[in-house]
Amino acid sequence: MQRSKINKKTLIEAIQTNVKMAIQEDIGNIDLSAQLIEAKSTAVAYVKAKESALIAGIPWFNATFLMLDPKIKIKWLVKEGEIVKKNQRLCEIYGNAKSILSGERIALNFLQTLSSTSTITHQYVKAIANTHTGIFDTRKTIPGLRIAQKYAVAIGGGNNQRIGLFDQILIKENHITSAKKIDDLLSLALKYSKSKDIQIEVENLDQFKKFIELGFRNILLDNFNIKDLKKAVLLNKKRAILEASGNITLKNVKKIALTGVNRISLGALTKNIKAIDLSMKIETFKSL
Repeated sequence: MQRSKINKKTLIEAIQTNVKMAIQEDIGNIDLSAQLIEAKSTAVAYVKAKESALIAGIPWFNATFLMLDPKIKIKWLVKEGEIVKKNQRLCEIYGNAKSILSGERIALNFLQTLSSTSTITHQYVKAIANTHTGIFDTRKTIPGLRIAQKYAVAIGGGNNQRIGLFDQILIKENHITSAKKIDDLLSLALKYSKSKDIQIEVENLDQFKKFIELGFRNILLDNFNIKDLKKAVLLNKKRAILEASGNITLKNVKKIALTGVNRISLGALTKNIKAIDLSMKIETFKSL
């Protein structure tokens, strides 16, 4: 299964855009608090995890400090995608004290948010280990951080689906309700799609039977219970990719995977997140 749909160029552009906006949001034209520190003072700081996590967001962390001060040096003691323990030291930052203080909250915000997405994704991936089902993300992301969060999902071992409305057709309940002729949905979708990978959302077995016979080969089973998921898999006869979504938790995800669906998608990976608790401390300070 494809882990990430994000190419290098898109990723670099997202990092630069995210960091520029975050710096403008937090610092604007001046960091008033940092003006209390002598301009040439230097410091060594470190970041530690205050809880276990799977780390993601190092590129955003680095870009924050380097955009503020290209002379800052960062030594990472862990790798992107590594699982860390409580109180483990993650990195050390060397350079101008004012620059380090100005970048502290911005850099930590990126690291703790993206590490949250990668950590919860890893938990779901681990929960369905040894099944033939993949964990997939959705478009339920924090505005402005879609690429970043989808990157974090991939770091956590999950898979990316469509990046946005522009790269794949998903026909949902409201599209079906609004359509003049339901039987023409597939032919119309093929007319506007760049590929034949067109997904349609169904809410019950009757809808499933109708759309599988109409030729849809990527079907989202929305809020199906375990019994109906099993029936859909049997009726499918491996004709379509089946994806389960809705009311999925760590407690029931394994049962859902064992029904035989190909994919499980969760908005919770990117919207129901609790930032990982991280802290940055100045270890040594030198006033020049």
